[in-house]
Amino acid sequence: MSKLIVDSFDGGGGASTGRWVNGIAEWVEADTAYLSVAFTWRLDDAYQRAIWYRQMGLKVRAGGPGIFTRKHYLADVAQIGGDCPDAIWRHNPAATIASRGCPVGCWFCIVPKMEGRTFTELPDFPVCPVLCDNNLSALSPEYQDHIVGRYRATGAPLLDANSGFEPRTFDDEVWHRWRDINRGPWRFAYDDAADGPHVERVMRMLRDVSPRRKQVYTLIGNEPVDACMDRIQQVIAWGGEPYAQAFMKLNALVKRPHVRFDWTERHLKQVQRWVNGRFWKYTPFYQYDASIRSNARMEIGQLLFDDDAEVISS
Repeated sequence: MSKLIVDSFDGGGGASTGRWVNGIAEWVEADTAYLSVAFTWRLDDAYQRAIWYRQMGLKVRAGGPGIFTRKHYLADVAQIGGDCPDAIWRHNPAATIASRGCPVGCWFCIVPKMEGRTFTELPDFPVCPVLCDNNLSALSPEYQDHIVGRYRATGAPLLDANSGFEPRTFDDEVWHRWRDINRGPWRFAYDDAADGPHVERVMRMLRDVSPRRKQVYTLIGNEPVDACMDRIQQVIAWGGEPYAQAFMKLNALVKRPHVRFDWTERHLKQVQRWVNGRFWKYTPFYQYDASIRSNARMEIGQLLFDDDAEVISS
């Protein structure tokens, strides 16, 4: 799942979800500059940064998800790949990861291609407020217990299980295991119609949790318009809050959605604005005018965001 990138949240006691950099983390150690590129559409910027560091007399190493599908893009200005365990911390100092990989194998996701479909456990992970594992509920119960135990032992708050839980493997055992330490939203994905029964079951399990703490990444553009809009409306009807993510190619060099079925790029962007600006609370989509979204946000902004104090976003 992709991550929401917003301002930090103070969870009390000095703990915070921090702030994500905008797709490129860069730092220098000794005679080497490191570039960790999260998104392919930042590759041109990374290329220019690599040239600048080389002109400063430094070696350059580059890696990250943004490099994976275009390994040769920076090959003439940087050494590509290699292990860099603390790269996630460079993107957000409040972030950590306790496992890599995911067994689900979604066709639109880079994780199984880059990290594999079996989990690699990282038991000595730094305990931080933002936990970025790809699929927490699919981890073995023993390793989930290990992660939860690390948080309890250190006293560090879990403010955001960022990539979230898989609806198909989220059951009562998972819910009871994590509910006492998860102080942030419960994040799930609703990627296609086949996920519907599983998402509905999870929403019933979490019926006593406030809607703002049930965040559902809702993929759009991967199915026809009506199917995607149905999934958005279902999330709302089931007591959750959708976050629309338009389908993009894994190697896109421009941050633009990939248009399929009966969608247009403009329609995809309008739906994203209507959903992610939470305008669905106040107007149906057919009455939503994206051209006046700024004025509307100014007029009802206080109403939109007054109830967000408990929100933990990533």
